[in-house]
Amino acid sequence: NLGEGRAAMKHLLCFGFGFSAQHLAAILDKSAWRISGTSRSVEGVAAINRLGHEGLLFDELKSIPNSVTHILSSVPPDKSGDPVLRHFASSLAAQGFEWVTYLSTTGVYGDRGGALIDETAELRPNGERGQRRVDAEKQWQAIANLPLHIFRLPGIYGPGRNQLESVKDGTAKRIIKAGQIFSRIHVEDIAGILKASIAKPNPRQTYNVADDEPCSPQDVVSYACELLGVAPPPETPFEQAELSPMARSFYADSKRVSNSRIKAELGYQLKYPNYRVGLAGLLKS
Repeated sequence: NLGEGRAAMKHLLCFGFGFSAQHLAAILDKSAWRISGTSRSVEGVAAINRLGHEGLLFDELKSIPNSVTHILSSVPPDKSGDPVLRHFASSLAAQGFEWVTYLSTTGVYGDRGGALIDETAELRPNGERGQRRVDAEKQWQAIANLPLHIFRLPGIYGPGRNQLESVKDGTAKRIIKAGQIFSRIHVEDIAGILKASIAKPNPRQTYNVADDEPCSPQDVVSYACELLGVAPPPETPFEQAELSPMARSFYADSKRVSNSRIKAELGYQLKYPNYRVGLAGLLKS
């Protein structure tokens, strides 16, 4: 019965249909899932439709459709808070969902001087952007009975967005800041981790997402150059580097992010456990 089949379908609504949401949508079984994504622009809605999903104009959506069973929000907070919660807090509180996930950032931890931290670490962000994320997490957590999961993401790379591309287009820099350590994650692993969470929900849990090998950013640039067989860009001391305010803010924090919870609790095995495996895979593809 076609009607019964449709009723049994899961419906994922993605607030924001960026890099991570697109990769999750790509690995969900199309026969079992209806996928909708929001955009603030008509062009963005058209792009979602071209991918074979249902594009929705965020500002025209009055409430969350009754058919929605799963929600993924990757919309960043603005000066007034979380836009999704501004528009849909009552809708989120009133409906019974199976899985709701907010994508946050490891920036909520602030600077740890290169130390290893897990999800129990105190939140002490550097600057306004990090504080907005802490506030947004609290806003989501304040909605009672919501099967909320929070995933804190580090630097994300993947197809079309990685250091191989920046080396090839001449924008890669080797910026040297003593003791600087970042965590990162391949977008395909983000998608895999989210899919594992959908299969094994644990409402009100928070997860760090990162690969196994935090390292200094110049190491990644150097390896990308090695793979491409080109000379690495010159080393630039951090103090002399010309960086955008956002890029500079990344260098304000140095930490190693533990990924043990996604492995132990979700049973997830990383496809790209470090940047070398990730970049080599991207070069092949």
